[in-house]
Amino acid sequence: QVQVAESGGGLVQAGGSLRLSCAASGTSFRINSFSWYRQAPGKERELVAAISSGGSTTFEDSAKGRFFVSRDGDKNTVYLQMNSLKPEDTATYFCVVQGVRGQGTQVTVSS
Repeated sequence: QVQVAESGGGLVQAGGSLRLSCAASGTSFRINSFSWYRQAPGKERELVAAISSGGSTTFEDSAKGRFFVSRDGDKNTVYLQMNSLKPEDTATYFCVVQGVRGQGTQVTVSS
């Protein structure tokens, strides 16, 4: 059974950085793609970034140049590095692997 756990959220001032982690268990890490989503109160869920099993990455337009995704096979973990954070990045961020999502981690960016 696939299990996904996110961590690394918090409160940061605008312009700051955070690194989120997504740990997956119960599956072969190397064959999976990982997707990061976020959802803010009253807004629809949106795909922020994704990384394929081969390491290819895609980003939502507002994240391009600010967010970066990497994977560490030894730790079965994918990271979302978020730089130059803006108040509009405030949301709950969660990771999806094989259709399974974690509980999410809250990111709050103060102006």
